[in-house]
Amino acid sequence: MESKTLRYLDDGSIELFVTEVGDPAEGEIQLTGGACGICSWDIVTAKLGSAMIPMAPPGHEGVGYVSKIGPGVTGFKEGDRVAGGGFATVRNLSSARVYPIPDSDLADQNWIVEPVACAVTGLDQTNLNAGETVALIGAGFMGQLLLQGLLHMPVGELIVLDIVDARLDLARQQGASETIDISQHDVDDLAADLKARGIDIVVDASGSQGGLDLSADIVKSGGRINLFGWIKGQKAYFDPSHWHLGGFTIVNSSPSSKIRNTFPPAIKLIDTGVFDLRPLVTHTASLGGYPSLMEEILAGDRSYVKGVISLD
Repeated sequence: MESKTLRYLDDGSIELFVTEVGDPAEGEIQLTGGACGICSWDIVTAKLGSAMIPMAPPGHEGVGYVSKIGPGVTGFKEGDRVAGGGFATVRNLSSARVYPIPDSDLADQNWIVEPVACAVTGLDQTNLNAGETVALIGAGFMGQLLLQGLLHMPVGELIVLDIVDARLDLARQQGASETIDISQHDVDDLAADLKARGIDIVVDASGSQGGLDLSADIVKSGGRINLFGWIKGQKAYFDPSHWHLGGFTIVNSSPSSKIRNTFPPAIKLIDTGVFDLRPLVTHTASLGGYPSLMEEILAGDRSYVKGVISLD
């Protein structure tokens, strides 16, 4: 069967092409249609090309519909909507990597499960004690998902920080009661003020050196830093004396740190409305329109929060 898909070239450009996909093999399911989210990994790969190590795969935030079932697979039927796959209109996947989505009126673009599963891992690694003060640095798409989760947890105080006021507006719309635009403050003065508030946990979703530095400056002595954001590249820096004297604990809450399979709880929490992608998906396009949309994203469209590509 003909499948439209893409790959990233060494210069970061997106090449669309057509390939043939055969019937699913033993233990596989064939998916067609649906949608796939654009990850920040995709964006940095499109910006840097092969200088991004490793380069992003051709999509990993997919949702689609079961069109064929391979030998030995049980628990699925044709037409089921499931989470799995990437930027391909037809794809064969191991049934172990496919997760059923319950009947729902939500559009495909709002069932992008993989990043929600990552957010669940981040929340799992927060180790929140009821009533603690939490600072969330970074209110991009992943930060907004973490915010949605934190708003359903027994947080004493929650402070959201970013450098883009539009993101903070979105955070307030979602229920954040205290937001701080870092760009409007002297960073040293801001850090001193926040340090005095006894912040127990900093969740750093910024994916930036500045976010990591601020995390270490505002967390209380003996507190915890949840490093969720990926500082993409091969080097990041820290002040070892500051970290040692601060006595805080750093936890890496990347997807590889998961302590359980987070896809099933992510699906359940989307279904119950704890996570809601509807206010977060700001840009959509067809697969053929993906290169143009990526150009728009790289040009710095400040209204961008999350893009999703239709695979119909």
